[in-house]
Amino acid sequence: MTGRLPIDRPKLLGDLEARADRRRELYEPHVAPLTRFVESLRVQVGPEAAIPYFDPWDGGVSAEVLFLLEAPGAKAVTSEFVSRNNPDETARNFFELNAAAGIPRNRTVAWNIVPWYIGSATRIRAANRSDILRGLESLTELLPLLPELRAVVLLGHKAEAAAELITQLRPVLRLFRSPHPSPLYVNRKPGNRDRILTVLCDLAVFLRGPDPAA
Repeated sequence: MTGRLPIDRPKLLGDLEARADRRRELYEPHVAPLTRFVESLRVQVGPEAAIPYFDPWDGGVSAEVLFLLEAPGAKAVTSEFVSRNNPDETARNFFELNAAAGIPRNRTVAWNIVPWYIGSATRIRAANRSDILRGLESLTELLPLLPELRAVVLLGHKAEAAAELITQLRPVLRLFRSPHPSPLYVNRKPGNRDRILTVLCDLAVFLRGPDPAA
């Protein structure tokens, strides 16, 4: 990438130039294996699948935390990234909650239990059992690409379907369960935002401790 990096802020990827800059970072060493994973997955699933890339501003293959959400929304498809900088309210909540908990993004990576967009041209739909089972197959390919992983945060009920598989594949990983940071949840009633923040603060404490696998 040329020039100075823009300030990391919510909804940054609503800007066309910012998205172009981010695309130029897709083959930086820390994220290139994940970029190739996405490109391979697109071939496997088929040309109709809209699968956003991992965000190069996250930790890539050096990440210690995997945030696992449900499925990419329309803004992720437009930006081409699973990113806390996407121009939607879920991403904004996710950005602000991580900042409030003091979790450095370069220690994390974000992905979805269903990696491709599901729904129509106008509206995403909820992931069903078939979507999740297909998505779990790709998770078995992803985990070996994240050798430094210490924890997985399952964000939302649908993401919790990955818990058993993760425990089987990497039993040493610490699992955290959190509500999804969508505005439908966060804005539903007072205290919901704090429930997510409490989980992320617990994660921050965990990351400050020694790695039991070291």
